[in-house]
Amino acid sequence: MKPAATVDRSFSFKRATLILSSFLLVTIICVLSSMNEIQLQNLVDIGRSSFIFRKGESQPPPTLRLLIGIMTRADLYRRRDLLRLVYGVQSPSNAQVDVKFVLCSLTKEDQKVLVALEIMRYNDIIILNCTENMNNGKTYTYFSSLPEILDRTDGEDRPYDYVMKADDDVYFRLDRLVDNLISLPREDMYYGFVIPCREMNPIGRYMSGMGYALSWDLVEWIRSSDVAKNHVAGTEDKLVGEWLHKGNRGKNRYNAKPAMYNYPAGSDPCAHGFVPDTVAVHRLKDQEKWIRTLKYFNVTDQLKPSKMYHIP
Repeated sequence: MKPAATVDRSFSFKRATLILSSFLLVTIICVLSSMNEIQLQNLVDIGRSSFIFRKGESQPPPTLRLLIGIMTRADLYRRRDLLRLVYGVQSPSNAQVDVKFVLCSLTKEDQKVLVALEIMRYNDIIILNCTENMNNGKTYTYFSSLPEILDRTDGEDRPYDYVMKADDDVYFRLDRLVDNLISLPREDMYYGFVIPCREMNPIGRYMSGMGYALSWDLVEWIRSSDVAKNHVAGTEDKLVGEWLHKGNRGKNRYNAKPAMYNYPAGSDPCAHGFVPDTVAVHRLKDQEKWIRTLKYFNVTDQLKPSKMYHIP
């Protein structure tokens, strides 16, 4: 049996050790907590500074704003999917180019479900209040509806500089299209592939339905003009030229030939071989023609290498 003094000294030593250990532990915790608090505050400060910087950044406005409305029908789901791929991989610099599919009123239950899903997924469809047609007013309804559909509430005077009407069998190279439009007037402007095919002077003519652009003021004029409103049935793209002629509008006219043309096939007078500065190729009626066109312009050259796939 140990003496009482020895037991007391042992107990005191253990208690002192415990107290010292506890003190050191509390000190370490406090130091760590203080360090974490400082680090956390630094992160908060950095985040706050970054947020203020981003919030204060002013992105330069695009040098050109263009809406391309592709005339198509509700049932052509596969065509829209192809066009989404074709235009989705293009990113013109310094320009806002919005591609929308333009339909008339949906008439079938499957359309109402499937097109609604497309809108939920892609938000790239405009449904006009009309019966689907080629030459009975769809073009007029498209242009005349846009000022109301695109009504701005943010103080901007116009949502786009130019509005295009385009077919769903045409391939636009958006960089080249923007390059063509960027220096053109933003008022009273009419641009496209002049008809007839061999004609080069756009004065007194009209532009092919493959794709033509109007400046925004002309879109607003079509909405308010009795010239257009009272003459909507007939060869619609020809009618647009007639509206402008009768209304003394579209004085700034630009013919995009030879950069716009029909797919090279047969003896089509509107066709010629592919050229490097192409803006648009029309009449791509089947997948083979699309593939040949896309291959010529090397649209997949930017595909990044990855272990996830091998495409020779």
